[in-house]
Amino acid sequence: MIRWFGCALVFWGTLAIAEQGPADAALAASDRLEQASVLLEQASGSRDQVAALTETVQAYEEGLIALRDGLRRATVRQQALETELNAKRAEIGRLLGVLETMGRAPAPLLLLHPSGPTGTARSGMILAEVTPALKAEADALRSQLEEVAVLRQLQDNAAETLRKGLDGAQRARAELSAAIQDRTDLPQRFTEDPVQTALLIASTETLDAFASGLAETVSDLPQGAAPDATDLKGALSLPVQGRIVWGFNEEDMGGMKRPGIILGAQPRSLVTTPVAATVRFRGPLLDFGNVIILEPAADVLFIFAGLAEVFGEAGQILPAGAPIGLMGGEIPPVDAILTETSAGSGPRATESLYLEVREGQGPVDPATWFAME
Repeated sequence: MIRWFGCALVFWGTLAIAEQGPADAALAASDRLEQASVLLEQASGSRDQVAALTETVQAYEEGLIALRDGLRRATVRQQALETELNAKRAEIGRLLGVLETMGRAPAPLLLLHPSGPTGTARSGMILAEVTPALKAEADALRSQLEEVAVLRQLQDNAAETLRKGLDGAQRARAELSAAIQDRTDLPQRFTEDPVQTALLIASTETLDAFASGLAETVSDLPQGAAPDATDLKGALSLPVQGRIVWGFNEEDMGGMKRPGIILGAQPRSLVTTPVAATVRFRGPLLDFGNVIILEPAADVLFIFAGLAEVFGEAGQILPAGAPIGLMGGEIPPVDAILTETSAGSGPRATESLYLEVREGQGPVDPATWFAME
């Protein structure tokens, strides 16, 4: 329930930023990064450091994504405003000239007309009609100029804000990795037989064969109750912030089909388990890179492949939302990020996470368990 509430806050917070103006969205993202720095300072005193640091890393990731999106939108808006103001340069000059003339002339003189009282009355009526229009146009111009000034100030401060956010996120990831290494409070459902695991890896050539032989790697009988997430089928959140690049059994650009989905994520993104699950395997496997296999229910496996780092040990029961790894890749430097935003482009999802779901002896569409939208 707590995790759902936290996810809802993130969703509505992100939605609120998306609905704000570019300047407000960038400022709100900066505030979120400041809040993440506070969370990082508080995490050291938390009873559950892993949970606190996981929340901190996610807060940094969300803040940085929102900031980059806000800066991109601010750049686009600034360019549009400056183009519009340049196109209206002559019109603005005439407006300023009229306003300056009206400001210098005394009020009685403005109402005098050489044709006498009737002309004076008519000129007064015309002036009464024109003045509000001129004022409205002047107010609109002032508002646009003020917005350009704010957007330029955002651009000037962006480098320092980004640098602090990236440094904080890096520190939070490092502290999270250390806290996971020191963790001793997770229940252990079984003990892995490393010899049998090594033999299984050496004797199998496919992920399907390895998954089918996982039962051989358990050195003792399972202890305690196993997690059972069957009631949550179809409603699980995806394990990483990103987008679906290739769907289930969808043919990629090379003509290859996979019995799973590929998620595009940003470098060093945190990957978490969407539900409580037993770790069945973690480590390098075949040509998939680092792999972690979770069992959220009897005869059900979630396979995550392509991580740079994996967390947890075989046999442990992880709670929902627990970190299971980090994506690889290199985070672009601040100058490169600012170049992207000034060109109107957002952060690129350069890393790929493979997600496969198996029920019984075969893979099924991950949409059976995960809410793909």
